[in-house]
Amino acid sequence: MLKVTSAQLVAEARQEIEEVSTDNALEWLDDDKVQFIDIRDVRERQRVGYIPGSFHAPRGMVEFWVDPESPYAKKIFQEDKKFVFYCASGWRSALTVSTLKKMGFEASHLKDGFTGWKDTGAPIETSTAPEN
Repeated sequence: MLKVTSAQLVAEARQEIEEVSTDNALEWLDDDKVQFIDIRDVRERQRVGYIPGSFHAPRGMVEFWVDPESPYAKKIFQEDKKFVFYCASGWRSALTVSTLKKMGFEASHLKDGFTGWKDTGAPIETSTAPEN
């Protein structure tokens, strides 16, 4: 039997991180100082689309890509920007941003995820091109 469920972990994470509504995130869509980070699997991204201009960082690599001392570090995460992470429903991104906060990396997450984004009729892009 589990000591803590995944739902409990997400609820705890949401208490300690910045959550951004889709309405607020839409205001930042064309802001060069804001970078949306999609942590979904590449197949999800290809199947249902993504936020225009978002950068794809697979969930399994985020901590390594963010860490400037990691051999896998990505330059984009060293830029002076506001980072808004998202997944499909806001669960994986809540856990991700909670972990990044523990690392000292400032970020927020899209509370209702890409599903909430898409449900509002917000703009999306689609592509079958290889990622990063």
